[in-house]
Amino acid sequence: MTQDPTQDPHELPAPADRRHASQHARSVSELADRQAVTLETILAALRSPRLGDREARETATGIAAAALVEARSSARQGADLLEPVTGAFGRLKAELRPLVRHGRVEVEFVEPPPNGRALPGDVAQAARAIVRSAVLIVVDSSEARRVRIHWDCDGLHLLIHLRDDGAGELRAHDDALRPIAEHLSALGGRMEVESTRGWGTEISIAVPLDPAPAALPLEDLAELSPREAEVLQHLARGSRNAEIAGELGISDHTVKFHISKLLRKTGTRNRAELIALLR
Repeated sequence: MTQDPTQDPHELPAPADRRHASQHARSVSELADRQAVTLETILAALRSPRLGDREARETATGIAAAALVEARSSARQGADLLEPVTGAFGRLKAELRPLVRHGRVEVEFVEPPPNGRALPGDVAQAARAIVRSAVLIVVDSSEARRVRIHWDCDGLHLLIHLRDDGAGELRAHDDALRPIAEHLSALGGRMEVESTRGWGTEISIAVPLDPAPAALPLEDLAELSPREAEVLQHLARGSRNAEIAGELGISDHTVKFHISKLLRKTGTRNRAELIALLR
């Protein structure tokens, strides 16, 4: 690709370019997850001791054909459409059913309440991608034999709970969970991982159903309290919470409280985004 001669090679990409690149990366990641599930399912069918050679080939062909139909159907669906939470969960079960049928990992599905809020299309797609990634993590684990998938809705968030019976060694910052963390970062969600050695891992996820509020222009400081403005100035200088607390004579907890309010008012998701916006 030919570089624009008028563009400074050291100039950072514009925010719109970064958002476009991030969305593209997430789309590629979701496609890779979907393909990985399909290939894992085909391999499980071909290796299944319960199927003869001919039946295994026919089953694998059927799985590939169904995945192709699903891919074409997904391409026609807009991310702005709403999906009933039970319908979105049903699509997830349909996507994983062949892997469950022919794989060695038993999957238990716990249905969401039928009266839960409809999910925005991007939330429904991300939720299925998150669960697919988690199931692949379990499949890749030689110890896990069972995983429980539970969706719920509190009116503001889609709540996803996954529990396996593996070795219990997974941690929130492990590379295996990076695709899930990237999906959640894009949607402003959060994840907690609790592992007990020898007993398995439980992953709890909350995905907001409403978009984040519009960012507050930083020049409009009238909506910030004097203390928030002070904390903001210290953040701009790169000060840590303890340093801010010492300078302002307040507790670390109070600093965290003011930072959380700044995140909400500026529409940023974390401290790094807030500092990047300031600079």
